[in-house]
Amino acid sequence: MTHARLTTDLRETVIAIAHEAAAAIMQVYASGFDVTIKDDDSPVTAADLAAHACIARGLAQLTPDLPILSEESEHADWETRRHWGAYWLVDPLDGTREFIKRNGEFSVNIALIYQGAPTFGVVLAPVTGLVWHAMRGEQAYRRQGLHDTVLRTRAPAAAPLRVAASRSHRSARTTALLERMGPIETVAQGSSLKFCRIAEGDLDVYPRLGPTSEWDTAAGQCVLHAAGGAVLSAASGKPFRYNRRPTLLNEDFIALGDTHLPWRDWLPPAATDEEPA
Repeated sequence: MTHARLTTDLRETVIAIAHEAAAAIMQVYASGFDVTIKDDDSPVTAADLAAHACIARGLAQLTPDLPILSEESEHADWETRRHWGAYWLVDPLDGTREFIKRNGEFSVNIALIYQGAPTFGVVLAPVTGLVWHAMRGEQAYRRQGLHDTVLRTRAPAAAPLRVAASRSHRSARTTALLERMGPIETVAQGSSLKFCRIAEGDLDVYPRLGPTSEWDTAAGQCVLHAAGGAVLSAASGKPFRYNRRPTLLNEDFIALGDTHLPWRDWLPPAATDEEPA
């Protein structure tokens, strides 16, 4: 599977798979559920597992030749993964903590990675049914019902900058960064919906100086890039790449709607001196 082989049929099938996963999530959301803590101290629920089963089954039928790396799957070791040219990168339920809080700010994330870059991404909000999707080299869209709206970031950005802040993760370093930005308006937002709101022009910046995993960012990055923004490594300033290291943890990053913003000036010194968590 290469970028050249991406088709409208593939896009629509993956969006349908995401809707199936969302329906499974909402079935659990409407009822009582237990929370289990995984070895990495992150929570998991029956909704995460049900969504994973839907997506894994659907993608395996769609592209049986492509590996699937999901947060809820057994992860292939680096010696296996390093040879993957293309694969699906999935977070069946991004924002499990938000799901547990029942605030609606969680999403289904499905991305196709080709040669380390997100080449197709789908983010679906189960509570609202909104879908954000993009193919690399094309436009980004928000789908409501059957209608697609083309997305563009807010560029040039104007003061005060509207900055996305995680509801469940706020490090001291992130607080220090926000203080260095000058006049801003912070907006609490969970999961990959932060990337989508920047892509829509509703927000300008999402800084993350703390651990995330590759499945947390890939689909949202694809949407944001197609809308004119970027997800950049805080250390190198380069767009995020995937499956390039043994670890599945991301580096610190900053997501921008306007890529000309002076984001390096905002970084606390430790953001470029410390090793990624």
